[in-house]
Amino acid sequence: MSAPAREEAVRHHGMITISIMLATIMQALDTTIANVALPHMQGSLQASQDQITWVLTSYIVSAAIALPLTGWLCARWGRRQVFMISVIGFTAASMMCGLATSLGGIVLARLLQGIFGAALVPLSQAVLLDINPPHRVGQAMAIWGAGIMVGPILGPMLGGWLTENLDWRWVFFINLPVGVFALYGIWRYLPENRPPSSPLDLFGFVTLSLGLGLLQLFLDRGELQDWFDSWEIRLEAAGALVAFAFLAVHTWTVRGASFVDRELLKDRNFVTGCTFGFIVGVVLYGTMALLPLFLQGLMDYPVVYTGMVTAPRGVGTMIAMIAVGRLVQRVDLRLIMATGFTLTAVALWQMTHVTLQMDSSLIVTSGFIQGLGIGFTFVPLSAASFATLAPRLRNEGTPLYSLLRNIGGSVGIAVVQTLLSRNAGQSHADLAALVNRANQGLATLPGMLSPDSATGLALLNAEVTRQAALLAYVHDFRIMMVVTALAIPFLALIRPPRRRVAQASGDVPH
Repeated sequence: MSAPAREEAVRHHGMITISIMLATIMQALDTTIANVALPHMQGSLQASQDQITWVLTSYIVSAAIALPLTGWLCARWGRRQVFMISVIGFTAASMMCGLATSLGGIVLARLLQGIFGAALVPLSQAVLLDINPPHRVGQAMAIWGAGIMVGPILGPMLGGWLTENLDWRWVFFINLPVGVFALYGIWRYLPENRPPSSPLDLFGFVTLSLGLGLLQLFLDRGELQDWFDSWEIRLEAAGALVAFAFLAVHTWTVRGASFVDRELLKDRNFVTGCTFGFIVGVVLYGTMALLPLFLQGLMDYPVVYTGMVTAPRGVGTMIAMIAVGRLVQRVDLRLIMATGFTLTAVALWQMTHVTLQMDSSLIVTSGFIQGLGIGFTFVPLSAASFATLAPRLRNEGTPLYSLLRNIGGSVGIAVVQTLLSRNAGQSHADLAALVNRANQGLATLPGMLSPDSATGLALLNAEVTRQAALLAYVHDFRIMMVVTALAIPFLALIRPPRRRVAQASGDVPH
């Protein structure tokens, strides 16, 4: 950022922050807010279960493909202009979603939403890194992280409330006023930033886009198509591997600039941070995919009540982010992240003790603790990832960081749903094998559950199914706990940023 732009940015620091965070929150909400409205959309648009999932898949795939282009677009047309076009396009696509009267219409609108919305999150992070001096980066990343966490934490609750009390179309219409305010603030206060441009590495872009698109299709449709029993899934997996292999060879051998800047891959903190961002995505989105299914499908909680009992997770995240924004200049970032991962592991350990007879207190307590863990992990991880990265690489580094976190989320969701389905089936078979005349414990069951009658056998099978599903959920929570705990020792790979800049400035936040 040039000197005049830097002064302008500092002078309007508050308005710039508000404007870009409105855009960030709008995009982050749309990654999850539509999920709870899918059954209502299905009936309104007369779509099958398989077809309606394209409302989610189209958004995820298009966003994944468009996200890596962010850095090149900023260099070609300037960050402010790209930001404004992204907000305009995303807001218009949101209106198209709300007005859609057919499945094809809403899928097309969601494709456009993903394309225009892909740049909003990484651009907001890059702007906050630029307009804040080094000693305020922790606080800036706390603000940015809070906006990112709004989606997975509050999206389902807000989506459920809007769908229940208004209409599923308001899940998209709610973006209109937010988009207008964000656009005005960015147009009025954000200075231009245009790093030196280079020709588009078309081969690198095509291979990365093809690999990402096929990977997302593989993850989203794998469970539906029974994974590698389907030729579609085999072809998608093979295609993704080939595309990524070509990209890797091309990136390290091409003369001149590559689409994925090689300088990014030489920064140890950035590479390590992206790896941990992937792990955070796996755990966070994997857990968030399990909870609504568990609470609504197995515990029979209404949609709105599900949002209420999971809201403490967001409270914990906000509290942790406020605290960590002040701690990052005083405490080793690795220690803060280790605390966050430990709290997350403890929360997941608590979730392995769920039962069908429990009240909501365990969900509230574990959710709050995991929220604290997320807050203590997300902010210092973002700060550490960019602590040693040259400012000129931020426009390209922030999209890659967001991309790895999003891919981690897709992998986490696919893994937990697959394991849930398979373990539920295996547990059902194991429990059903115990239902026989030799089992004396069945004699204590009420007469209505007697396996000697067709009605009793049906009721008994239903209860076995519920218990098998519970065991499958517990198994998934345990796996998430183990993954989180095993990641903690590898935090030592992150190099803590120097703090003498903040100390020399004499402006350490209190």
